[in-house]
Amino acid sequence: MDFKMNSNQTLTLDIIPVCYEFLNNSCVKFTYPLFIRVSIYMFFSLVVILTVFGNFFVILSIVHFKQLHIPTNYLVLSLAVTDLLLGGFVMPPSIIRSVETCWYLGTLFCKIHFSVSITLCTASIINLCFIAVDRYIAVCQPLLYRTIITPYITLVMISICWSVSFTVGFGVIFLGLNMLGIEDFNNKNVACEGGCVMFQSPASSTTSSLLSFYFPGIIMLSIYTKIFRVAQKQAKLIHDSKNKTQSMISKEEKKATKTLAVVLGVFLSLWTPFFFCNIIDPFIGYLISPTLFDMLVWIGYLNSTCNPMVYAFFYKWFRKALKTVLSGKIFQSGSSRMNLFSH
Repeated sequence: MDFKMNSNQTLTLDIIPVCYEFLNNSCVKFTYPLFIRVSIYMFFSLVVILTVFGNFFVILSIVHFKQLHIPTNYLVLSLAVTDLLLGGFVMPPSIIRSVETCWYLGTLFCKIHFSVSITLCTASIINLCFIAVDRYIAVCQPLLYRTIITPYITLVMISICWSVSFTVGFGVIFLGLNMLGIEDFNNKNVACEGGCVMFQSPASSTTSSLLSFYFPGIIMLSIYTKIFRVAQKQAKLIHDSKNKTQSMISKEEKKATKTLAVVLGVFLSLWTPFFFCNIIDPFIGYLISPTLFDMLVWIGYLNSTCNPMVYAFFYKWFRKALKTVLSGKIFQSGSSRMNLFSH
């Protein structure tokens, strides 16, 4: 039987763009208009620059100036290293994935990428936990602070933070703990060439969210609530004309406590949307789109950009240190012994 096509008939083929044209199991690719792509690249590049250089200046200031060599700042230094690594090693590949909507760096690097991301997020929350403990002892037990929080104890805290974070980050991904019980579903419905998605079972998303975010967050909020109650009580005693008690807490300690409470607040506010969706997504049939998840992850990443800005806004010593670094005076002999707290 012969089939003839009339001249007025047209054959229309809907060609769906994919990440790899010659592979059957390729992911679908969404191409943004050129103007939007360029704008997104420019915005995210600015975020990376601010994150890397902002946290680099925090690290350089604490390492260089001897006056800043105190336990609290060692924990702040550890937090800044976390933020710097996230800005330098996690954000750039994430930019490419977000804008191109495909992952061209291979399966192994995808696993490493998510492992490092989880490691740094976990390190941030553990660092903040130890900072909360440090502030609690400084405000509530000021006479015992120097005895309890020694440089050695701080080093132990930082070592625990990074070893636990590394174990969790790489263990979850490379042991496949996030995929237990949903391997078949992932292979049939999610996995494709050119994709890099952090897919989790209900048990994995619930456990990871509770242990990595909700429980530590509630504990830290409780600690800071207790700290500010004690601080208010002490302030009342000091202003009581009948009470001659002198304050056991210096202005620097109070300032540090308030500033680090703001750092905690920024962390919780920026990461809460992601962890809320992360914990409910498996229970609603994975209805939350990858694009929304990607946006929420970037909102969380912005926490690493904001921290140096918080220090710059609240810490006079950081502004002074930053001015010294940018002016080149840091290379002068004796600059490390500069008094950053003088007026």
